[in-house]
Amino acid sequence: MKIVIAPDSFKESLTAQQVCTAIKTGMQRVFPDAEFHLIPVADGGEGTVQSLVDATHGHIVNLTVTGPLKQPVDAFYGVLGDHSKTAVIEMAAASGLHHVAPNLRDPKKTSSYGTGELIKAALDQGVTKIIIGLGGSATNDGGIGMLAALGVTFLDHEGNAIEPNGGSLGLIKQINTDALDPRLTACEVLVACDVDNPLCGKLGATSVFGPQKGATEADIELLDAGLKHYGECIKQQLNIDVLDKPGAGAAGGMGAALMAFANASLRPGIELVLEAVRLSKYMVNTELVITGEGRIDNQTVYGKTPMGVAKVAKQFNIPVIGIAGSLGAKHQAVYECGIDAVFAAVPGAMTLQQAFADANHNVENVAENIAKLWALK
Repeated sequence: MKIVIAPDSFKESLTAQQVCTAIKTGMQRVFPDAEFHLIPVADGGEGTVQSLVDATHGHIVNLTVTGPLKQPVDAFYGVLGDHSKTAVIEMAAASGLHHVAPNLRDPKKTSSYGTGELIKAALDQGVTKIIIGLGGSATNDGGIGMLAALGVTFLDHEGNAIEPNGGSLGLIKQINTDALDPRLTACEVLVACDVDNPLCGKLGATSVFGPQKGATEADIELLDAGLKHYGECIKQQLNIDVLDKPGAGAAGGMGAALMAFANASLRPGIELVLEAVRLSKYMVNTELVITGEGRIDNQTVYGKTPMGVAKVAKQFNIPVIGIAGSLGAKHQAVYECGIDAVFAAVPGAMTLQQAFADANHNVENVAENIAKLWALK
């Protein structure tokens, strides 16, 4: 009997790899001779680097880079195994909102420079492909901080280099790409992005995501105008139109920067991850697929890990069971999208802290119960 186990992490309690192991442990109590394939996955957000590294037997590179407010921060990126020469970067590792205290959040001042340093460090490792997860950023700088770290200079009307942050976007007169690291354009860049917001306007980066990064109403007007001006400069000087491109507004305009300067392709995060771990190759002769995430509810159907796994499994007509820490409102929506049954790991009423502490034990037990039910076939 062949069983594929491909869950996301359970936030604040178990990594995706730990969830895999717990499910296998529980099911082995019933099927000790089964062939298990453990494939930790993610949907492009937090945990993507760790899951891809675990799934491909790669490694994490830890380093100190420039944080959103120029402070040094501890960050990381992953290099996949199997000699793939592929790096995986989470933008939030260097430029995430968690690096800025709530009382200091100001997207006029924050910069994505540290994300550029992560990209440069990966290029120094000789990678030829980079997967970048956008999400959780503290920045609204259109990616000019990232680009500055990679050699692009943004000049004002007097020919002086501007400060690469959100508040300076409106000052850009000239974009100088002469010193742009040539390895970036020679590299395949794939962006894990699950939003389709344009660069500016009512549905743009600033209006939708600016407030959570500390933007006031006055800031939103300034920053949105700055991104529009930036987009116009890119169109005039590089002959690339990013103003209305879906996804250009992701991560404070980082989507636009990667499209324009790295010829990046934007893809749903779960698709990129499942391709990277080559999930489909494990489906041949598989009898059952187990997936899951911390909470399964009606939002799960919108590009979350269980849906991506189920989509692949259903191409092979394989039953899919989901395990979650808890089941939320209208979780039955997943039944229309490829998941055949879902189970909550929590066995009874308990505090959130207790649920986190007992997560491994609870997942093992619910996996055992699922296996016993499957054995009745």
